[in-house]
Amino acid sequence: MDSGLTVLAIVLVVLFLAAPVLAIMAIVRVSALRNGADQIPKLISRIYDLEHKLDALERRLRASVSAPSEAPMHPMPPPPPRLEPEVVTPKPLAPAPKPLAPPTGPAAPPPRPEPPREASAPISSYIPYDSPAETDVETMIAGRWLYYVGILALAVAMTFFLKYAFDNNWIGPTGRVAIGLLVGSALLPLSHWILGRGYQYFSEGIAGLGAAILYLSIWAGWHYYHLFPQSTAFALMIVVTAATVAVALGRNSERIAVLALVGGALTPTLVSTGRNEEVALFTYLAVLGAGMLGVAWKREWKWLPPILFVSTLIYFWGWYSEFYADSELWTTILFAAVFFVLFGALPAIHSTREGELPVTEIALVLGNAFQFLIALRLMLWPQYRWGLTLAVLALSAAHLLAERALPSKASRANQLARALYAGLALVFATVAIPIRLDGRWITIAWAIEGTVLTAGGFRLASKALRITGIVMYAIVAIRLLVLPIEAGPTFLLNARFLAYAVCAASFFAAFLIAERSPTELAKNDSIIYFGLAIAANFFFLVAISRDVWDVFGRMPSLGIDRSLAQQLALSVLWLCYSLALMVPGAMRKSAALRWRCSE
Repeated sequence: MDSGLTVLAIVLVVLFLAAPVLAIMAIVRVSALRNGADQIPKLISRIYDLEHKLDALERRLRASVSAPSEAPMHPMPPPPPRLEPEVVTPKPLAPAPKPLAPPTGPAAPPPRPEPPREASAPISSYIPYDSPAETDVETMIAGRWLYYVGILALAVAMTFFLKYAFDNNWIGPTGRVAIGLLVGSALLPLSHWILGRGYQYFSEGIAGLGAAILYLSIWAGWHYYHLFPQSTAFALMIVVTAATVAVALGRNSERIAVLALVGGALTPTLVSTGRNEEVALFTYLAVLGAGMLGVAWKREWKWLPPILFVSTLIYFWGWYSEFYADSELWTTILFAAVFFVLFGALPAIHSTREGELPVTEIALVLGNAFQFLIALRLMLWPQYRWGLTLAVLALSAAHLLAERALPSKASRANQLARALYAGLALVFATVAIPIRLDGRWITIAWAIEGTVLTAGGFRLASKALRITGIVMYAIVAIRLLVLPIEAGPTFLLNARFLAYAVCAASFFAAFLIAERSPTELAKNDSIIYFGLAIAANFFFLVAISRDVWDVFGRMPSLGIDRSLAQQLALSVLWLCYSLALMVPGAMRKSAALRWRCSE
């Protein structure tokens, strides 16, 4: 009694889920047929009008060419003007019998003779629809989403039935797996037959359902029933993925390719044993990625790369958090580099060919670069600082080469792609400095980098480079003001004076470059570079003043208070510094030098 009620419940569930879907599908199809039938009388009426016009034209031509022969003495009248018939290009339908008047009601049209060979298409193909059926809301709902609901209903029904059969031991483990493999394999050709009937979305869903059943059947045969080993299950899942990709390529369907990618990405999870299998896992992901990215590049499918990238990151960092050890350092770095090249190659090739990047590939370039940098930092710092520095500089060089390989186009997208690669190259070059250097050397290197960026900005007429150089100078100034630098015992020949002097020289070099450049600057930009000259003067004076203060602070007693001696020494220094600037300013008649001495 219970089994009968269960079967009845399954049938009711299937009817409840499938009946609305089938009803709406039928309504949509009937509506489309009704629209086609309404157009047939109009088309026949146009054919009748055309026949009447051709009849009248033929009579007029016959009357004009027949001249009266009874009056030979009269001159022959000039030929009538040639009447050009109205150009009407009806669809190649055979003429129907001529009625006295065109039909006005919904009467059935007369039987049509066999159409010419080139007009073998159905009459519905000649109906001038005002809007394509694909854009109809009903067709969109029934053609896409309700097909998926129908697939879900079939899957639920099959699941209930199989569960009931399995629970009652009607079918053994081998039979269960065999049924799954047979059903999944049969759904792929069935989807092709459905596609031939015109149901594209439904056929794609059936193909995806078949692939899912195959994956689950193989997984159950290995993990749940132990019918074959893990290697066999892994190989079978690879075959299923390859077959699904072949179906996607044959139908030119990105949706089926996404389903194949999802199945391929889930394969390591389905066949996982919980052990550390780094080489097998990452080799499979690299091969899967290379194949899928090749397909995406060939067919220009934009959703495969980001899905593949996210799934690869999940596996990589999941494995890293659970199994990584120092003994696997170089193997892991090698695979991380392979993944970086793999996901960086497609945007680089696309940008080289097109000169621009879509939004998805811009996100891919950024995510790929920074996740590789994070992986290198975690694995190489601090034991391998030189290796990390060289790797980051290699990243900078790779992105700079990608920027140089871009074709020149006067478009915003091209400028965005160039700024992306050049900005990443600059970021990695800047990051390499604190990785290798310490303390004051970081400040000195960033000051020199700011000068290089400023010179490059004026040479290439790039405002972005000039702004970046100014940002570097601001960071250097903040470091000089906030972070202390220890000075040595030698006057002016110590680390602190060296750092301040180099930074001040860099600031002043930027001012000179801007002053001597032919580039016209806005008023605000000119003020910024004059501010850099003032900053150079300030930091150089600070460097000398701090050294003088320390020297007089270390001297033995001179008969006066040591603090007073330091203050007097600073006053004398500042006076001499002002004179040193005023005299050249007066001789050269330079207001800038005279103003600097009064700061």
